[in-house]
Amino acid sequence: MELVTPGLGLIFWTSVVFLLLIFLLKKFAWSPILKAVDDRNKSIDEALSSAEKAKVEMEQLSANNEKIIQEARIERDSIIKEARAVKENIISEAKSKASSEAEKIILSAKEQITNEKMKAMVELKNEIADISIQMAEKIIKSELKDVKSQKKLIEKTLKNQTN
Repeated sequence: MELVTPGLGLIFWTSVVFLLLIFLLKKFAWSPILKAVDDRNKSIDEALSSAEKAKVEMEQLSANNEKIIQEARIERDSIIKEARAVKENIISEAKSKASSEAEKIILSAKEQITNEKMKAMVELKNEIADISIQMAEKIIKSELKDVKSQKKLIEKTLKNQTN
């Protein structure tokens, strides 16, 4: 039974060694372990707060990005609208210039046609006058070949003028 019941000396030395071990652990190991645990808790808390700050900043950045994207869309729409207006102005100016040029060309063509018509009429009148003169010359030459017909023509003309 001696094995089951320890002796007084064993209990004393076991207690001394145990107290010495607790003292040594408290003096040399317990403080560094607690300090390490506290440091770890602080770093975890700092990491959590940093993560929370990062989350808030990401939400703000996301909101800012949405705002910037919305502004960019508005600006894009205004630029497209302005470009369409410029396009319409250019097209209308081109149409008006084309119609004015067409009117100028038509007026010029009408003037040329009128000038050519007048020129043709003048040439036709001149030719008719030349032909009339030539016919009159031929008629007068044929009638005035003999002296009797000349005298008759002179008398007839004089009578017509006196009447």
